[in-house]
This record gives sequence, structure tokens and C-alpha cells, in this order.
Amino acid sequence: MSVKPNELQIIRTYDAPAKLVWEAWTDPEQVGKWWGPRGFSITTKSKDLRVGGQWIYTMHGPDGTDYPNITTYHVVEPHKKLVYDHGATPDRPKLFTVTVTFEEHKGKTTMNMIMALDTVEAAKETKKFIKKAGGNGTWDRLGEHLEKKIQNRDVFIINRSFEADLATVYKIWSNPEIYIRWLGPEGAQAKFVRADVRVGGTSLWSMNMEDGNVKHGQLHYKDITPNAAFVYTQNFCDEQGRPTPAPFPMSYPKSLRTTTTFSEEVPGQTRVTVTWEIDGTATAEERANFLGMRSVMTEGWSQSFDKIDEILSKR
Repeated sequence: MSVKPNELQIIRTYDAPAKLVWEAWTDPEQVGKWWGPRGFSITTKSKDLRVGGQWIYTMHGPDGTDYPNITTYHVVEPHKKLVYDHGATPDRPKLFTVTVTFEEHKGKTTMNMIMALDTVEAAKETKKFIKKAGGNGTWDRLGEHLEKKIQNRDVFIINRSFEADLATVYKIWSNPEIYIRWLGPEGAQAKFVRADVRVGGTSLWSMNMEDGNVKHGQLHYKDITPNAAFVYTQNFCDEQGRPTPAPFPMSYPKSLRTTTTFSEEVPGQTRVTVTWEIDGTATAEERANFLGMRSVMTEGWSQSFDKIDEILSKR
């Protein structure tokens, strides 16, 4: 589907067949587990999945604000396509019309969504609003839901699209001098004590936090595929590299596995997908605490991604 100036596009590929992705979209019980930005929940009043039917629900924000919505379906092609109006209420017309397709290839499904607004200006404002509200986290939550449902994997997923070619964005991960400039949340200052970026290598970083605390951690590189994937495990440690518990007020997994993949969306635009999961064993409490920090992880990674945007803007 080509994109017009008054339209916004979101593309995601999920490791799941189209039937299961469709069911995650259309089953009210499943939708309730992932629909909306992180921290949001929904209550469905009714859902009539047919042409002319409506899905009537309310989104509940983390601050207690309710957002009523009436979705009206115009096209319903099971496992393939949905077209619907989004954002209407009893007192307000729809905000935009959504066309979403589901295309399966070798067991994976690409979701291609286009949101059509009335004007170019409305599209620009909506794009800003979605970013501010963390709306794109909805599709990360869908990925997490599918991983749990199909593979029984507890993961954290976050995506960001960068305005740069594939090789340039990949270099931001693979070049330690650039990587250390964006590592960590806003206000943190990091440096490598030693860097050995190769499969089998280990890098040790030190990070001064805004509150004056100093953290240390290690990256153990497991797979490096140029312009495609960057995989490492990570753990907290002391300044000599001896593993230490995570510096959190609760129990937390000793090691995490980070898988970063890179894909060209269009020429000059690269999507980065980061997946975090527990590496090795963890107690039930540690696993629950890991999953409970997804909103904090989103905030931290988003701040790092903002730093990358700044680096790219100064090329």
C-alpha cells in the first residue's frame, strides 16, 4: 500500500501465523492484554466484528483518565484485512480511518497499517501525539503477547524507526565510540573501561547517573551479523568486572539477553527492534519484577533512542 501525505504507516513483522495475529486483534479477551500504550488497559462493552458492526470500548490511562471509543468496521476479511473508523464517541466523529493487512510468509506475519486523516496537518499532529503518548508501544505489546501465547517467552520489545540508511544505523551499535554516547537514560554519562566488540568478546562499561551513583556492567557478544543483528547478554558488575546483583530495590534477573535487529523500511529509513529477555534461570519473583518494569524499560530505551536521533541529526 502506498502512503499519501495525509496518512501514517506502521509496519511490524511478528513471528506468528496470520490466523493467530488476527485472533489477537479480534478476540476481546486477547485484545485486553495488549491494546494501547504501556500502562493503559481497556474495557470492552461490545464487539460486533462484521461490516457495519462496532467495537465499543473504553481505554483507561495510567493517570485514571478514560478514553471512550467507538470503532466501526467497513471491511472484514478474516486473517487478511480490516478497514475501520477509529476514535469516534457518541459526541464526536471518527478521528481517522485505519486499513490494516496481515500477510503471512514462512510462518511470520507482516502487519501493514495505514491511518488516513482528513488533512496533512492532522496527520502531522497525530504523529506527534502518538509519539508523546507512547502509542507505538501498542504494537510492541502485541509482539510480547504473541511471544507469550505461542512460545511461552516473557520478553520486552521496543521499536524505533530512524531517518538514516541501514549501514549508518547499524554502525551506531557496532562502533563502541558511538555506542557509548547514547547508552543509558537521559542525564547519564557512560564510558567503556574496555571494549572488545566481537563474537566471544566482552565489554565493560561505567556509567555516572544523575543522582551521583555509579553503575558498572558487562556486554558479552553472542552474535554479530553486519547490518542485520546484534546480540549480547548483559549483567551488572563491579569495576573489576565481577558480577553483582542489579542495583534495584527488589530482586531482579542476574543476566538479560538483548537481541537487536535492523531492517530497511524504505531507502534512507531503518527500523530497529530491540528484544530483551531473561538469560538463564530466574526465580518467579525475579521474572515478575522483570515484567513489571516494562514501562521503565520503555522510558529508558526511548531516551536512548532520542540520543541516537540527536547523533544522526548532527551527521
